Amino acid sequence: MILELLPLFAVLLGLSVVALGPVVPRIDRVLTRISLGLFGSYARQREHVNTRQVQTLHGAHVDTTYRVYAAKTFLYATIAALAASLLTVYLVAGVLILLLAPSGAALRARLPAAISSLVGSGALSPLQLFVVFLLSAATVGVAIALATYRFRWSMLSYRASERSRRIDATLERNVAFMYALSRSGMAFPEILRILARNRDVYGETATEISVAVKDIDLFGADVIGAMRRMANRTPSDEFSELCENLVSVLQSGQSLPDFLHDEYEYYKEESESQQQQFLELLATLAEAYVTVFVAGPLFLITILVIVGLVSGGMLPVLRAIAYLVLPLATLGFVVYLDSVTEDSYITRGSRDETDETRFRDIPRRSDTAVTDGGQHDNVARLAIHRRLAPIKHRLRNPVERVRAHPESLLLVTIPLALLYVGIDAWLSYTAGDLGLRSIDDPLIIASVGVLGTYAAVYEVERRRIKNIEAAIPDLLERLASTNEAGMPIVASFGRVVGSQLGSLSAELKKTWTDITWNGRVEPALERFEERLQTTTVTRVVTLITNAMNASGDIGPVLRIAADEAKATQRLRRERRNELLTYLVVIYLAFFVFLTIVIALDTMFIPSLPSGELFSASSPAGGSATGIGNIGLGGANVDKDAYSLVFFHTSAVQAVCSGFVAGQMGEGSVKSGAKHATVMLLIAYVVFITLA
Repeated sequence: MILELLPLFAVLLGLSVVALGPVVPRIDRVLTRISLGLFGSYARQREHVNTRQVQTLHGAHVDTTYRVYAAKTFLYATIAALAASLLTVYLVAGVLILLLAPSGAALRARLPAAISSLVGSGALSPLQLFVVFLLSAATVGVAIALATYRFRWSMLSYRASERSRRIDATLERNVAFMYALSRSGMAFPEILRILARNRDVYGETATEISVAVKDIDLFGADVIGAMRRMANRTPSDEFSELCENLVSVLQSGQSLPDFLHDEYEYYKEESESQQQQFLELLATLAEAYVTVFVAGPLFLITILVIVGLVSGGMLPVLRAIAYLVLPLATLGFVVYLDSVTEDSYITRGSRDETDETRFRDIPRRSDTAVTDGGQHDNVARLAIHRRLAPIKHRLRNPVERVRAHPESLLLVTIPLALLYVGIDAWLSYTAGDLGLRSIDDPLIIASVGVLGTYAAVYEVERRRIKNIEAAIPDLLERLASTNEAGMPIVASFGRVVGSQLGSLSAELKKTWTDITWNGRVEPALERFEERLQTTTVTRVVTLITNAMNASGDIGPVLRIAADEAKATQRLRRERRNELLTYLVVIYLAFFVFLTIVIALDTMFIPSLPSGELFSASSPAGGSATGIGNIGLGGANVDKDAYSLVFFHTSAVQAVCSGFVAGQMGEGSVKSGAKHATVMLLIAYVVFITLA
């Protein structure tokens, strides 16, 4: 028996090794070497033929070569084919054993006559068995191999298309940045280097530009050649066209600032057009959500309730809708919304100072052995201190940590909520009353606590960022006005500090004190950026500090930055006003859903008799119309079970509608926490009061 199952164990072990490859570097290296040894030569030959796959690989920004990726794809397809073929053999053997057994007569009767007679006779020769196993294993194996091959390349195409979308979404701000720095007189290669160093702020376009910067700095390529290669590699058609136009401008000697100004105006108009299309898409999605995810389940629940009251057996279906269908369908809808929605409030990530343009094989100076005076030990201690410094900072400033990252609050609230639910469930168990009805109240209260605390912290931080970013255009315009009047940037900053700039006033006073005490503007602005931790402030500080290094006359640069910030805020404001309508629609749809469910629970179900509903058959065995007996015999109505299902369905719908409202109305599923809290509270209070 063990020998018969040994190939199956070998297949499962091989699949487990392949599954661990992406997370275990050593296993991944072994798989890479095996794939190159088996399929490396063939993959190299196919590289010149499959130009589309090569372009997709470059567009997805995968850190591997075509030869390695294609060879591993062939290896995975081969392993999948062998595993599927062997599993098919075991499956076919199991089916044959089941059919040939004496207890399989009922199953054989359902098969076609030819197959039933062949199997029923039990006269399958070894050759026939071999042909059956070979055909089934080969068919399934080839199909699985082809599916694995297609899946690997289709996932790569999906990553490339996602990068293309993110590049197009961040193209306007990158062109504005290049235009502003080019107006200050900075060389174009240096502008590209600054964007590459700040790709955590300027998004996927800056990440794409960093490839060209590495091409220039590491391999000595000229700017024009690097831009041409970047135009050929990028998955975005818009960015590719921009790169080609930049190459033409650089070769012809035209004015780069004038060209970038025209491109900035074009992309600004394009952003407005894309936002209008996006709002029209959201309008369609809002109608689809109300129809499919609110009205559809409501109609289905009503029909199932009526059918269940007549014939019985519908409670499991209602529970499946409440506990599985609604959450999973809403999750898929939210994921799709997130894929087409750009979050307007993005917290700036920390910059990785070690991720510079360099060869990874070259060790840093701190990594080399130092033998004079115990300096190596000091370097090791310093490295440990740098690794522990962020942890110490978080422990010393927990409020700041929670404010900047509200998700960390869940590490405390979720265990507390589970503890509360567990204690209540234990008390119910000791009282002999453990069940869904006894734990749903504490579960809903715990959910409200978790969602409410997270929503409160997140909204406080979001409003802080919103108020700060609202004052940025005024700050930039006032700095630009004073600088264009001939005042140096330091004096301009001192003049602006005394003005009213809302939430920025207090932080600007701290920054001005930092400048007067230390005498340098750049470090003070960088500390100002670290304190505020917002994307817009980071962009502004990056632009100002780099423009100051190029020229003292940064008034035009500040004016460009102010116009770009104003345009961004205008688009956000228009989008928020338009999305408010869809937010109201979702709330109204939820209230309609809740009203009908309450009506079913408090009016329709209690009005039904507890016994048999009715019978319409005639005593003589026939009806007056001659159709025959019509019997609608009803089972006993479990009113409490239906009421419990209605309650849970309303709670699940409240949470689902809340997160959809946040994703659709404010562009982030995190904003849905407050809507989910409000709707869940409303559903709970209504059922406690009326039901």
